[in-house]
Amino acid sequence: MALDKDKKTEIINSTHRHDKDTGSPEVQVALLTNRITYLTDHLRTHKHDNSSRRGLLKLVGSRRRLLAYLNRTDPKAYNELVSKLGLRKAKSA
Repeated sequence: MALDKDKKTEIINSTHRHDKDTGSPEVQVALLTNRITYLTDHLRTHKHDNSSRRGLLKLVGSRRRLLAYLNRTDPKAYNELVSKLGLRKAKSA
């Protein structure tokens, strides 16, 4: 499934740092999250699609590494992105 241009633009505009930003870790994580969500739904229907399962695992690993990088370099942006996308449970301080 390829994202249509409008949906991709909407995702980028909701997470970008500035007007020309399309490659920051925040944008990449948001786009990966959208693809992961789609593949997860696909695999619920097509349980034996192992090629898509492998692709999903690669996407999850890629998103995990990007989130780890973002957490190391800018913890505030990491926390905002995680809460915005609903990826992790909130930590109680």
